[in-house]
Amino acid sequence: MAHHQSAKKRIRQIKRRTEVNRGRIGPMRTSLRKVEDAIASGDREQAAAAFRIAQPHLMRGAQRGVVHRNTVSRKLSRLSARIKAMSA
Repeated sequence: MAHHQSAKKRIRQIKRRTEVNRGRIGPMRTSLRKVEDAIASGDREQAAAAFRIAQPHLMRGAQRGVVHRNTVSRKLSRLSARIKAMSA
């Protein structure tokens, strides 16, 4: 357990920051799951629509520092490629 005042303050800050970050991760993961489900169902239009909705959520997460920007870029690239590979 922390004994110094600065360590106690740091614990409070980390707890608050963790709650904020978890709140930001939720919409990102939900939107990703919707894209994955749409791809699995085989409906290209639905997958493309879900992708357009997911894209800002992911970019916002990268901008706010919740996930690394390269991770977001990689995920979007792979999802986009999978949607394009679906029967046109």
